[in-house]
Amino acid sequence: MSQHPRPKFTYLGHATILCELPEGEVVLIDPWVQNNPACPEALKKLDRIDAMLITHAHSDHMGDAVELARRHKPKTVVANFEICSWLGTKGVENCSGMNLGGCQEVLGMQVTMVRADHSCGISDGDQILYGGTAAGYIVRLAGGFTFYHAGDTALFSDMQLLGEMYRPELAFLPIGDHFTMDPQQAARACRFLGVRKVIPIHWGTFPVLTGTPEKLEQALGDQGTSCEVIGLKPGEIY
Repeated sequence: MSQHPRPKFTYLGHATILCELPEGEVVLIDPWVQNNPACPEALKKLDRIDAMLITHAHSDHMGDAVELARRHKPKTVVANFEICSWLGTKGVENCSGMNLGGCQEVLGMQVTMVRADHSCGISDGDQILYGGTAAGYIVRLAGGFTFYHAGDTALFSDMQLLGEMYRPELAFLPIGDHFTMDPQQAARACRFLGVRKVIPIHWGTFPVLTGTPEKLEQALGDQGTSCEVIGLKPGEIY
């Protein structure tokens, strides 16, 4: 059981996570709030954003990045190099582009960009532009607490390597199926990562996303993997 102080996580629906650090600063992961049908109306107006992490360019992950960055002027906006270049053309300041395997300090946290198996086109008007590579993030707080936001991804065996190298205590994993892993694959991902707790994301927003936290819990039991499922509904806090 970790004694490290950990952030307060609010699930805003789909893959959007509001992360309040122990010092009070706020990180928004995958900024899709206004047009996110899963986000409770009362949470669509945010008070502050000190940093944003964007896993990939699809509109259901960064649909509000430009507007929120202009309004809140975060100290750092983290994404891959191509996304940051595009955001810069839209007037977003303080972009800090990076790439897979790289690490940078954000608000005193160590943020490592890691592999995700997914596509990454930027919707710009009626065009789809090259958006670099989709990613996930391993985030290590100054006190040592470490979590993994996988973004959108398929299952890949190198998740074992991520578990060995970074030892995350908590993972945010997509379970919806169709565009990402399903619950069975996500259960295997929990085993590969060695995490004690998992918060399912990217489920229930649209009918095509059929995976549920209950199915993940069942799959973990079937595989004999000891991992607690924290099945947050949009608006709930962990």
